[in-house]
Amino acid sequence: MMQEKIVITCSVVLFKENISDLDKSINSFLNVPHRKKLFLIDNTPDKFFEYVFVHENIEYLSVDQNIGFGSAHNIIINKIRHLSRYHLILNPDVYFEFKVIQNLILEFQKDSSIAMIAPKVLFPNKKHQYSCRRYPSVKELLARRFIFFKSIFKKAISRGTYRDRDLSKPFFAEYITGCFHLFKTNDFVEINGFDERFFLYMEDVDICKKIDVLGKKKLYYPSEEIIHILKQGSYKDIKLFFHHISSAIKYFLKWGF
Repeated sequence: MMQEKIVITCSVVLFKENISDLDKSINSFLNVPHRKKLFLIDNTPDKFFEYVFVHENIEYLSVDQNIGFGSAHNIIINKIRHLSRYHLILNPDVYFEFKVIQNLILEFQKDSSIAMIAPKVLFPNKKHQYSCRRYPSVKELLARRFIFFKSIFKKAISRGTYRDRDLSKPFFAEYITGCFHLFKTNDFVEINGFDERFFLYMEDVDICKKIDVLGKKKLYYPSEEIIHILKQGSYKDIKLFFHHISSAIKYFLKWGF
């Protein structure tokens, strides 16, 4: 007899994380009042996080090297294929109240065309993060990255972040930034997770394009809120900056300019 599916699984990819922030993220998920399982996927070569978080609902997986964000999340695809109804892609610097997951699942149940749903995202100071966006143009990415282009392409940033519409109401966004993506597990499996050609950055935009190809939708649902610390590493680290540039090039070569 096939075992009944648990309600929700979650994967968190770990590298150089703040333990306090990560603890908030893990406990946010473990407090969800559903049958659940959390996969901690450790990209550190020294298995740093192996015994840091031990719980009956946590499974630790070591990769032994930094294989990137999408590739690490994809490791659990075969594990969740017949395990859960919903799967959460969660950043290690995000935390939320237990009711968030419950209410997002209720929205899923209203519309079978929804493959992924995400809530409103706030900074720790409660300032709004523009997490739902239109697909990026080259000039928008230039404006975000370089001060010289910011004033020239100011309208591109405004349009790209949907500042022309009421963001207090739910709607189907083109893409939603990847700190918190709640999927129907079947849909996440069907699109084969993330494109592993993206080591870091743009994989969240790409997976939203893959949902489009599947003929499904992504719902931005601002009635629920999460906190995202948002490190913006590529603005501070030259190596991450070049990862960002590389991913942008791969994205436009794949989907067109």
